[in-house]
Amino acid sequence: MTFTVIPMSFRDACAYVDRVHRHHKRPQGHKFSLGAMTEDGRLVGVAIVGRPVARAFDDGYTVEVTRLATDGTPNACSALYGAAWRTAKASGHQRAITYTQEGESGASLRAAGWRLAAARPARAGWDAPSRPRRVLGTEQVTRTLWNVTAKDAPPLPSVPPPRDETRPAQHRCAARPCKRPVARSTTGRPARYCSHACRQRAYRERRMATPTS
Repeated sequence: MTFTVIPMSFRDACAYVDRVHRHHKRPQGHKFSLGAMTEDGRLVGVAIVGRPVARAFDDGYTVEVTRLATDGTPNACSALYGAAWRTAKASGHQRAITYTQEGESGASLRAAGWRLAAARPARAGWDAPSRPRRVLGTEQVTRTLWNVTAKDAPPLPSVPPPRDETRPAQHRCAARPCKRPVARSTTGRPARYCSHACRQRAYRERRMATPTS
């Protein structure tokens, strides 16, 4: 089947992702989005391309296909992956990356000339005290990193193994000798103390332990 690749607005591409994607919602932003149209004018898939989610890959010359969704039409995925890389390369980018989840073969990526780059172990989640995140339903899933590059592109930088930064359901009060459990907060940084009295006692102990000049 022959496809015509068309530019799409971020709003229209996100609406399509919300409607047909199996396990992801719309991303936060994009650099550009593309759609695949059949000869009879039917939209069968979209690709949203943005900055790499991993900070180590965000070098200004790399883009990531953050979402790709189709209605199952054969070869639509390959057409969009290929078009995404051609568009990125034409705008001066040297590499495009994307991820597949465990159980996805990556046949569409191979057909479009992409190569397997690395395996990424499953994470317990992305929620941390410094950056609260909601549960997305894609945690505990092994992923595969794919990339396609220009001839003069430098190698991908190494990425350290992910840390388990998930917050426990509850922890102990930091004031001595209290150590009573402190429930996890739903927003913002988690509380360190179980009460105002414990917070004041810990403050006084720190003041007394600080040497004076």
